[in-house]
Amino acid sequence: MIRNVFFSRKLKGDVYHVTGDAHYAVLGLKAGKTILTIHDSIFIRESKGLKRVFFRWIFLRLPVRNCRFITTISEKSKKEILQYTGCDPAKVIVIPNPVGRNIYYREKAFNAVNPVLLFIGSTPNKNLDRIIAAISGINCTLEIVGQIPADHLFLLNKYNIRFRQFSGLSETEMADRYAACDVVVFPSLYEGFGLPIIEGQKAGRIVLTSNISPMKEVAGDGACLVSPDEADAIRSGLEKILGDPVYREDIIQRGFVNARRYESEQIAEQYLKLYKAISGQ
Repeated sequence: MIRNVFFSRKLKGDVYHVTGDAHYAVLGLKAGKTILTIHDSIFIRESKGLKRVFFRWIFLRLPVRNCRFITTISEKSKKEILQYTGCDPAKVIVIPNPVGRNIYYREKAFNAVNPVLLFIGSTPNKNLDRIIAAISGINCTLEIVGQIPADHLFLLNKYNIRFRQFSGLSETEMADRYAACDVVVFPSLYEGFGLPIIEGQKAGRIVLTSNISPMKEVAGDGACLVSPDEADAIRSGLEKILGDPVYREDIIQRGFVNARRYESEQIAEQYLKLYKAISGQ
C-alpha cells in the first residue's frame, strides 16, 4: 500500500481517477484533480474492532478528504459514505454502473414446466440459503455461478434441488448463461448496486430481486420485487412469475426499457462532465 501511494505521487496528469478497491492510492495524488469511485462500504459493515477502524480511515475518511469528487453507484452507497465520513454531500455524485456490452438478447420460449433459474454469487449477502428453501418442491433447475459453500451444498441435497454450478466464466460465457435462463433470481440482502438486475433485463429475462435499496431503484418497474428476508415471499414471487404469462411479459418489456438507462454511452457522458470540470474545459 505504501509503495502504491509513492508510485501515485510520480504520476502526471490533468485528471486522476482511482477506481476499484485501492482507495488509499489517492493519498499520493493532487486533491483538486482527483476523482475516487467507491462502489460500496461493505468492507466497513463486515469488519470489527481495529480492522474496522483501519478500513474506515485508510479506505474512506482520508481518501474522501483528498479528492475533488467522489462517485458512487447508488443513493444507498452515497448515504453510507456520508454516514461513515461526514463529508459534504455535494462532493459525492451518484453515477451508476453501466450494463455490459457483452450481454445480448436471444429469443427463447419461457419454460414454465421446468424453468432455469440463474443465481449469481456465493457470499452470504446473496441469500442462497433462502432461495434454496423457497424453491423446494418447485420443478426447476437452479444454475449457480460461483463457488458453493459446504452448508449450502448440504441444503441443495437436503431439499433435492436440481442444480448446476459454474465458476470462472468469461464475459461471453456469462452472457450465454443469461440468454439460456428463464429467470434471474437475485433477492440479495445487501448490494452496493446489483449489476445482475440490469444484465438480466438487457438479456430479456424476467428478474426477481429484493424490494430494498438499492435493488428496487436499480430495477425500476422492470422486476418482480420481493422481501429478501422471507423464503415464503421469494417463493410467492416465483410462483407468480411461473403462473402468469401476462405479468411475466409486462415485466420483461419494462426491464428492456429500464436497462437503457444504464447503457455505457450515457454513463461515460456523466464521467466526461466531471473530467471537464476538473481540467477546466
